[in-house]
Amino acid sequence: MRDAEARALAAAKERHSAETHTVEVEAYAEEFRDEVRHLVSARLPALALNLISSHHPVPGLLHESLAGSHDALLLDSVLEHVSVSLLKERRRVDAAARAALRGTNQDAQALSYRLQTEIDELQHEFSAPQSLTSRLLQADHLNEQLLRLLQKSAVAYGAWPGHVRKDTYVTEIIGGASSRLRGFERIQIISRLRSSDIGVVGRAAEPIAMACAELMANALEHSRDDLMVEVSVLQTGNGNVCITFDDSGTGMTAEATIRGTRLLSGDQQEVMLTDLGDPPSQGFAAVGQLVADYGFAVSINHQSAYGGVRAVLSIPPNLLTSMNEEAKPPSAMAPLPASAPQVRKRPTTASTAQPAAPEPTRSPAAAADAGAAPELPQRNRRTLAVSAIEDAAPRYKPQDPRRAQDTWNDFQEGLASGRVNTDSEETP
Repeated sequence: MRDAEARALAAAKERHSAETHTVEVEAYAEEFRDEVRHLVSARLPALALNLISSHHPVPGLLHESLAGSHDALLLDSVLEHVSVSLLKERRRVDAAARAALRGTNQDAQALSYRLQTEIDELQHEFSAPQSLTSRLLQADHLNEQLLRLLQKSAVAYGAWPGHVRKDTYVTEIIGGASSRLRGFERIQIISRLRSSDIGVVGRAAEPIAMACAELMANALEHSRDDLMVEVSVLQTGNGNVCITFDDSGTGMTAEATIRGTRLLSGDQQEVMLTDLGDPPSQGFAAVGQLVADYGFAVSINHQSAYGGVRAVLSIPPNLLTSMNEEAKPPSAMAPLPASAPQVRKRPTTASTAQPAAPEPTRSPAAAADAGAAPELPQRNRRTLAVSAIEDAAPRYKPQDPRRAQDTWNDFQEGLASGRVNTDSEETP
């Protein structure tokens, strides 16, 4: 009897244990189904956004009780495999899009260079009326702006600048870069170079000019239309030539500074189109590509004296050269080099100067015998020599800010006088 009761009690315990295990299995299965639904509806879409921008977090498990289990590891492996597949496909699509845009921009850039050549030849036609020459200059400037946009886009997508130049003066590079921009008259270029023969080697001249143009364009865009953008150039003690761009904007946020520094560092991997925003901001990406290819440096993590951003472009000595100013004189439009600082000389006093020979003194009695009045005793004063005052006065090199404007005015007057008897196209 007792054996039957024991067996019945054991069977009841087994049934209860089986029922409990069944409930636990069903609860676990329900949690796993919830996790799968959570994976499909929330975690995978968040992963796709996270691959575009790290600001989008990927949610974790819905039930913490599954953490560390085999099924949780299985779900994480699904996320990893999907991430690898998405990145691989995204890079493939992005590479195809970059190649298509690069080819299109290079073709358009080549046509723009041909158009520039035609406009330049027309500008040298002395038989053209002055009004047409003025319109050609405007068309040339518009083409320069278009060419800069095409060049920036092509370089950002992996192309080379598309133009080879000879060794060029640093000041001419900066002046030429400003002429590619709308609003170039708001750019004030200040040269603090002690020598005017500093140039950039030909292979880096166009890339540096392009980087300068993009940094100037960024400064113009973030400054009010009635404010100037100050660009200064100087040579540091370690041989680098530094070009600073100071705008009067509102500055950059910490996030924008970090992102811009990453793009300009030249160390980043290939930038994808989706990383550039909509519409894409290609300026920093193009400059960063040039930094990586040619070895100069650009930084934007400084504040300008006007509360905006100070960008600094540093050219290392291996990209610099000394130009022959007699064989190739610098442009008349280039800013003049800075004059050397004057050391103020210490004034020379009469006591430190060579003392003059003393005059023979006469006693009052001898003076009376000679029939002259006796001289009163005189006090010697320490006075400054006139020549010492002139030497101590600072001498400044005279500057003529209108020299470039006068040069162009003389050129235009010469053209106008040459057209008087040879212009057959201009109507009376």
